[in-house]
Amino acid sequence: MDTLSYKTQTVSKETSERKWYLVDATDMVLGRLSSEVAKILRGKNKPSFTPHADCGDSVIVINTDKVKLTGKKWTDKEYIHYTGYPGGQRKQSPLELKSKSSTLLVEKAVRGMLPKNKLGRALFKNLKVFEGAEHNHEAQNPTEIKF
Repeated sequence: MDTLSYKTQTVSKETSERKWYLVDATDMVLGRLSSEVAKILRGKNKPSFTPHADCGDSVIVINTDKVKLTGKKWTDKEYIHYTGYPGGQRKQSPLELKSKSSTLLVEKAVRGMLPKNKLGRALFKNLKVFEGAEHNHEAQNPTEIKF
């Protein structure tokens, strides 16, 4: 038996084939949308998935102002962060966050589903989020994907 032919091929950032995908978030539930986007960013949809390398694709999400939340999450869910000062715990509901920018809602959801390390920060840079139907990445020829 020739054991040299059974070497495991790992994919690095340089050797991976990258694509661009376009996702329309109209009438999609936020959690289900962001979990699928996180899979594509991470590269888990490819047979050559490598856990320690940035081998995922880039994703453009449009129409984030039309994203949905189920149940009473618009008012009852809380995003909590801490400023670093005593008594500096701040809370926001998704309604308050959406009033600032609906892109923040999708970005927070996807970022929470990526690894919390250098790799996760690098993967997050491959996500482009836009409120309306217009985006400035036509030159990349993104493939539209439906979930």
